[in-house]
Amino acid sequence: MTKTVRLISGVGFTPGSAQDQREGLVGYVTLTFADLLLLDGLVLRRTAASKHTLSFPNRTDRRGERHPYYRPLDDSARRVIEDAVFAALGISRDATGDNHE
Repeated sequence: MTKTVRLISGVGFTPGSAQDQREGLVGYVTLTFADLLLLDGLVLRRTAASKHTLSFPNRTDRRGERHPYYRPLDDSARRVIEDAVFAALGISRDATGDNHE
């Protein structure tokens, strides 16, 4: 038996506070990856160049170095994930005129 697996599904969104949004944190994203993993704690951000981007959760050690819990393998993988999430949320990469603000 063959099962079709969706790369990204079950995308959820929780808006950030008004203060967060003024500072570029649009909200928080959850998603199901490959029908196998629930990924929580992704952050939808608006950059200074008015572009949407996702940031992935990490911890900071005592020396100030960041260690991601999970992350895309490369920029190409990041774009695939972002494109799927943005489509599910009905937003574009360009954040001008953003309705999540």
